[in-house]
Amino acid sequence: MSKVPFKEEELQAAGEHIHPTFIFGGPPVKYNTPITVRENVNACLRRDGSAMWIPSCFGDFLSVESRVNKDHIARAEVMDLGPLYSDEEKGGPDLFGIEWVYVPVVGGSMVKPGSPALENANDWPKVIQFPDVEAMDWEACAKLNAPLNDTERAYHITFQNGLFERLISFMDFEGAAMAIIDDEQKDAVHALFSRLCDMYEAMIGKYMEGLTIDGVMFHDDWGSQRAPFFSLATCREMLVPYLKRLADFCHSKGLWFEQHSCGKNELLVPAMVEAGVDLWFGQPMNDMDLLRAEYGDKIMFGVYPPETTPETSDEEIDRLAKEFADKYAPDMGTRPVAMIDFVCDERFKKAVYKYSRMILAEE
Repeated sequence: MSKVPFKEEELQAAGEHIHPTFIFGGPPVKYNTPITVRENVNACLRRDGSAMWIPSCFGDFLSVESRVNKDHIARAEVMDLGPLYSDEEKGGPDLFGIEWVYVPVVGGSMVKPGSPALENANDWPKVIQFPDVEAMDWEACAKLNAPLNDTERAYHITFQNGLFERLISFMDFEGAAMAIIDDEQKDAVHALFSRLCDMYEAMIGKYMEGLTIDGVMFHDDWGSQRAPFFSLATCREMLVPYLKRLADFCHSKGLWFEQHSCGKNELLVPAMVEAGVDLWFGQPMNDMDLLRAEYGDKIMFGVYPPETTPETSDEEIDRLAKEFADKYAPDMGTRPVAMIDFVCDERFKKAVYKYSRMILAEE
């Protein structure tokens, strides 16, 4: 593939990307890129040397958390083209009828405390009522979000409650943590996770009927600020078979699979790799450079920009952006990254685009 030289005209704004309504600010700016940001992200994941710049996780990715999935209303994180929910409307029952309580001071929800739905995992077939996926209003979801099918960003749907998070919602944290290591409950947990995969696969298929998505993001927090919640051995035994099943399913449909997992989860990255996870944008307490050196040829990581302020000079921004591009751009064909830019100076983002474009155009 011939390289396309960088032109300064690429940095001229060409409008705004279409963007769901939610708390993460307004729509990101669209620039005169030689290929769409969607095409560039997919080139990164192919690792075929055709990526043209370092993508950014906010500006270049589009996530939809549709209100058709009641989990998102319960957890106060709906991102689609419908109206915003008021604080009074957030929380309530999730897909399984589990009640969540919205906490305005933290901007999120928690399961209503005091009475977990499930005391022992062996009881789940009698206690847990799975939703009827066919009965969910997929036609309304497709109609509401139809304009997003014209997006030029890497487009994915999100599931807010992954396997371990779902178990926590049923059993509270202590019960879930015990169930995945208790020999008397493990078989029941395996059966529950397999049944959950049936549901997730059915929902992905329904989303694909109406939305032109590129991938799936699966929320499943595995750690605290200091360490994972469980060992790598436990993760391999209890979670990897089902995470791999979901990743394989997505790959069979031509979709990439992203694991969203908060916490210091460096020790669990081998499990993500074994499951076939394509992307992980971990939190900054993880050594992403070390992980990239070890596993970056198999999984695409998010990396953080240096801290700047509005008072940082243009010259300093330019210097930092060039250093960032010099560090990551040369290996984008084998160890691609995305810049985590939820809070990031637009000057820095434009400069990283420029310098990474220049580097990748010359290779």
